Amino acid sequence: MLKKLTPIITIIYSLALITVSLIKLNNVPDIGISFGDKIFHFFAYFVLTILWFYTFLYAFKLKSKKAIVFAVVLSVFFGIIIEVLQGSITVSRSLDVYDAVANTLGALLASVVMWFKSNLSVKNA
Repeated sequence: MLKKLTPIITIIYSLALITVSLIKLNNVPDIGISFGDKIFHFFAYFVLTILWFYTFLYAFKLKSKKAIVFAVVLSVFFGIIIEVLQGSITVSRSLDVYDAVANTLGALLASVVMWFKSNLSVKNA
C-alpha cells in the first residue's frame, strides 16, 4: 500500500516545499543559531531526495543506483530552481547560494544513506 502512495506523498511534499519556499513566512521561530535555516534546507532536501528515490524505485521501477542518481539530480535542480525563483519572482525572498549548498548537501547525504541501504539489502537477500 505504501509503495502505491509514495508518488502521491512525494508530489504533495514537493508542492508543499515549493509553497513554503515562495511565500512570505511571518513569525518564523528563531532556533537560536545563525544558520538555523540552513539546517531546515538540509533536512527538507534530505527528505525530498529519499521520497523521490522511492518514487523512482517503486513507481518507475528503476534499479536502486539509477533511482539514486535521478533523485539526487532532480532534488538539486529543484532546489536551484526554487532559489532562482526566490530571487526573481518574490518580493519577500532572495536567492541565497548557501541555501542551495545546504539543499545539495542534504540531497547528497540522502543518496549516501540510500546507497548503503540498497547495498545492505542486496547482500542480505
